[in-house]
Amino acid sequence: MSGGGEPTRAAGSVGGDDVTDEHPLPASGVSAGNEPPLVRVRAPGPEARAWLARAAAVGAPMGPRRSSDANDGTIVYRDGLGSNVFDVDGNRYVDLCGGFGAQLLGHCHPAITSVVTSQSRRLLQALGDVHPAVEKVLLAERLAALFPEPGAQVILGQSGADAVTAALKTAVLCTGRAGVIAFQGAYHGLSYAPLSVCGLRESYRAPFEAHLSRDVTFAAYPADEAAATAAIGEVSSRLRRGGVGCVLIEPVLGRGGCVVPPAGFLGELARVVCEAGALLIADEIWTGLGRSGAMLRSVADGVTPDLVCLGKGLGGGVPVSACVGRRTVMREWSRDAEVVHTSTFAGAPLAAAAAVATLTELASWGLAERAELLGERFRQRLRSALGVDRVRGRGLMIGVDVGGGPGTAVTLARRLLARGYIVSTGGGRREVLVLTPPLTIAEELIEGFVSELSGVVAWGGS
Repeated sequence: MSGGGEPTRAAGSVGGDDVTDEHPLPASGVSAGNEPPLVRVRAPGPEARAWLARAAAVGAPMGPRRSSDANDGTIVYRDGLGSNVFDVDGNRYVDLCGGFGAQLLGHCHPAITSVVTSQSRRLLQALGDVHPAVEKVLLAERLAALFPEPGAQVILGQSGADAVTAALKTAVLCTGRAGVIAFQGAYHGLSYAPLSVCGLRESYRAPFEAHLSRDVTFAAYPADEAAATAAIGEVSSRLRRGGVGCVLIEPVLGRGGCVVPPAGFLGELARVVCEAGALLIADEIWTGLGRSGAMLRSVADGVTPDLVCLGKGLGGGVPVSACVGRRTVMREWSRDAEVVHTSTFAGAPLAAAAAVATLTELASWGLAERAELLGERFRQRLRSALGVDRVRGRGLMIGVDVGGGPGTAVTLARRLLARGYIVSTGGGRREVLVLTPPLTIAEELIEGFVSELSGVVAWGGS
């Protein structure tokens, strides 16, 4: 696909430069910001080092204790456009991380910058649930329409963790049971309610154990048929013991390494959860809105969850999230005594307007369909270069298991950054390279990346 020329705007339209075989890609919806890497200064350059020193002086030291060279392979962002990021030292990168999957439309997409500019001149803040803005209502209507059953209702938030918290609270109100079944390797956010159900790394939970719910069971997330059968048995056994109000699952495991469960697993899980009178919560904060090749991955896989959590790319770069659910479930928020889940900026007009624009762009350009097609091509190229067993994922949510000891993907990510590619890492031991580029990325940038990656993996260059 060429980065030049503005495609004709139409749902599912095909640009001439996109036709590479019998399965042409829908147009991306943006032509700028699809340039190859240009690295002039090895990261971190002098400007980045100065900014990183300032950041270290005022920012709390998160993560493991770091050595004096901890900033090696770190950049400081200056600008972004489409699939490109520019750092303070004048380097241009291809962004295959996309803000941990949040930049669905790429950096500074014109539709988003236009609506944010316009909205900022009209109204930045309303009064939440007391006196809502028009934009909040419009966004809730659009989100309810994504749900596969009529009458869905919405709780808005600012982060994915907000959405998960709203879903967990809704499950307690609806079922009267506080128990939760979550999955090993899953990440749902780090505020207290989501932290209780975070199965990615024990180190995230351990210092705060005393504050967390003890009524959480973690099942193994399945990558094959045998593991799926075992997981269903594990979940069923826990449900039979009683006290479980909900089962929380990512339709594709995200930070846990882009693990795709076998076909039919989600449907069987939904069946046993329903039979037990519990709720099924789909955390689609990463998989949803086209990232995994469908607007809602769970629905595309034949399941209608009771509650769906959305976030990350919903605002096109502006923080906003949502919990969407069945009316019969959401009505439990209506009580004689006031019960509410909200915050000052939940549904603020600026974020809501950006989210409506994002949903419009995703639909108008067929970006979920494009992610499915382009993602399959991406995985095929990676498998040809690296081997089938290393590559997994759906849509433009791809994991490359590099194997080896803990942190092997971190080392590889630094080598790729030196070549002008920004990636992230996942898996419990950070052994998985995670690729979540903008859904608008040009196909030739993917081809260039595969070539660089195969060279780096083959000879371990730096």
